[in-house]
Amino acid sequence: MEFRKILCSVLDKLMEQDERICVLDADLSKPNGTAKLYEKYPKRTFNAGIAEANMIGVAAGLKAYGMIPVVVTFTPFATRRVYDQIAVSVAYAKLPIIIIGTDPGITAELNGGTHMSFEDVALMRAIPTMKIYDAVDPRQLESALPKLIYSEQPVYIRMPRKERPDVFDEGYIFEEKADIVKEGTDASIIATGTMVYEAMEAAKQLELENINVEVISVNMIKPLDEKTILDSVKKTNKVVVCENNNLIGGLYEAICRLLIENHPVKVEGIGVKDQFGQVGKYSDLLKAYNMTPKDIVEAIKKQ
Repeated sequence: MEFRKILCSVLDKLMEQDERICVLDADLSKPNGTAKLYEKYPKRTFNAGIAEANMIGVAAGLKAYGMIPVVVTFTPFATRRVYDQIAVSVAYAKLPIIIIGTDPGITAELNGGTHMSFEDVALMRAIPTMKIYDAVDPRQLESALPKLIYSEQPVYIRMPRKERPDVFDEGYIFEEKADIVKEGTDASIIATGTMVYEAMEAAKQLELENINVEVISVNMIKPLDEKTILDSVKKTNKVVVCENNNLIGGLYEAICRLLIENHPVKVEGIGVKDQFGQVGKYSDLLKAYNMTPKDIVEAIKKQ
């Protein structure tokens, strides 16, 4: 199922249960899948128009008066366009809201370079108290959102809009920690978001060569589940980090810092390497930025 359909379905259930929950959009409710909520909850849905900075200010004001605002817009508009408002009006003011950035990284596909935000993780990691969740598949989002919406800290959620392959089985229960989706002893592949699926495909290819890797899904980029990651790396001593955004300031650098301080080993990074986005389909963009399962396999063999 598409991420945006799950998003709408979960928000619908939560809004039925809790009258404090409200949704804010910036003229993108149809492409983001929240349009149906406007029909059912006309007093708790707000279209700010193409005025994203104002939308964040309104969300902060709603939170100050006891509401639980969920802001939904494309990733570049949810982060870099409204950065000062998030830093000051939300985090500094201690007003936890949920900010959902859709189509992060190369999942922006045909919207191209201007809408392909590769720097959102670096930006949001730098804001004190900000949590960052990178959705792996729709099943995980369905389990994660009802828990994250009641966080006592602001939460940034990155999620594609459309369908992506399932990684987790039905009945999956989300916790704010990393998941070991495949156990192994020869190397650790630490992945987040849509790259977890690509890491699993790489693991299958490596198995054919008798290389048994461990695959870790880092669901929360911040705060980082340091114990799960360190336990894996101390066992394998080989690491490849995979992420759907710029390696600068992202999960790769967070893992490097963790390992430098606790267990120094060489780390290979699979992700965007200081580049801008471009128009293309997801599969073609994986190739363009050297983020395919084949690239992950080659990075493991370098170790």
